[in-house]
This record gives sequence, C-alpha cells and structure tokens, in this order.
Amino acid sequence: MSLLDLDSLSVGWPHASAVLTGLNLHVAPGARVGIVGPNGAGKSSLFHTIAGVLPPLAGTVRLRGEPLRPGAFLPEVALVFQQAEDQLFCPTLAEDVAFGARNLGLPAPEADARVARAIADCGLEGLENRPVHQLSGGEKRRACLAGALVMAPALLLLDEPSAALDLRNRRRLIALLAGMEQAMLIASHDLEMLLELCPRIIVIDRGRICADGPARAVLGDAALMAAHGQEVPHSLTPHPPSERHHAP
Repeated sequence: MSLLDLDSLSVGWPHASAVLTGLNLHVAPGARVGIVGPNGAGKSSLFHTIAGVLPPLAGTVRLRGEPLRPGAFLPEVALVFQQAEDQLFCPTLAEDVAFGARNLGLPAPEADARVARAIADCGLEGLENRPVHQLSGGEKRRACLAGALVMAPALLLLDEPSAALDLRNRRRLIALLAGMEQAMLIASHDLEMLLELCPRIIVIDRGRICADGPARAVLGDAALMAAHGQEVPHSLTPHPPSERHHAP
C-alpha cells in the first residue's frame, strides 16, 4: 500500500495560475525521493499542498489511502521549510521542539521524552536552553528537523535542507537523514546529496513531471538535465585519466 498518492493533482496559489498540473505520484512507506527542478518550478508549492497548507486546485492528495483535508492538523506529514527562520519562533530550542509535541496533546512525560529523543537524534544535546536566534545555521537546520521528528511523522518534506550549510554541517545532515526510517521527499539543487540519499529522482519543470526513475539514470542523463536547467552531478561525469605523472 502506498503512503502518499497524488492523483491528477494541480498545484498553485489561490487566484493564480497553476504551477503544476496533472501530477500522478505514488510514494511507498520509507521511500526516499529527490525532487529536482529549476527555481520557480513549483517544488515548494507542491510541498505546501502535500502538507495541507495549500489546497489543491484540482485532483487529490491521499495519505494511506485517505483523502487529505487541507488545513487539518496532520502530524503524519512534517514540512521542513527552506528558511529555518520561517519555522523557528519560540524563545529557546527546547520550547520550539516541544511545540509540536504539545499540539499532539500527549501526557507531559511522553512529550518530554519525545522532545529529549528528537534533540538527541539531531545532535543538539546541551543546547536546549539556547535562544533560537543564537543557533548557528547548521544548528537551526537540525532544530527544524527535531521539531518535525517530535511529531513522529510518516513522511518528511524537506525543502532545500542543505542550502547554505558548510561542508561539516552538510555531511552531518546527510548522515542524520540517512539513518531515519521515515519516507522523505527532498527538494534540492544539491544533486550530490540527492544521489547519496535518494534511490529515486523526479524532475519537475514547465508545470509537469518530466522524468521519474532511478537516481543514477535520471541525474546522469546529460540531455535531460540540460533541458531542465540542471547539470549532471560531478560524481556521474566521466573524467579522462589525469595526464599528470608523479615522480615515484
């Protein structure tokens, strides 16, 4: 059984033209799917629609076979925003992570245990009382992820999760995501990260799905990538043998 089904879905903001139309997509539990496309292709709008923030213009979104009701509280789907500052709004890290657990109406001991586990899983122990505006960029990214994980979602929607991270924090994020069991849709221009994390890649452009297949086949197709404003990841680009000879 699919976890997520999009059937003839059209996506766009109210009183505006659709940015994506006729989408059909099926995601299994635990699957990791990379979403690739140029700026303005509709990746963020798609995520807002799947999360129930933005109503579909047409078609349906189904979670575990049940139609999603826009605007309803949906703890099974967690959206991690592209800009951490759009998601972190409580005074301290612990309070921000606890916000979702409180909305679930959990007993205090269970909520506290979830918060502690999410903070530990994201490598943020010792920062519980740190004001969120004093966190580093990498810490803010992981704080957003902790705030999503505390809900125990079945599906994570990650919008440009590695953007503006230095190499150390990028590697830490990739390792963190690789160890998670949730299904993920990851929209990113970081194609090397997608190649490492996602066995399946979808390319969206000009309002539709243009490709959907194995990561290496899709990302390694130079003509396809060029047609949609992308480049083949460096690791998939053939390189001639070096002509430099080193002295023994």
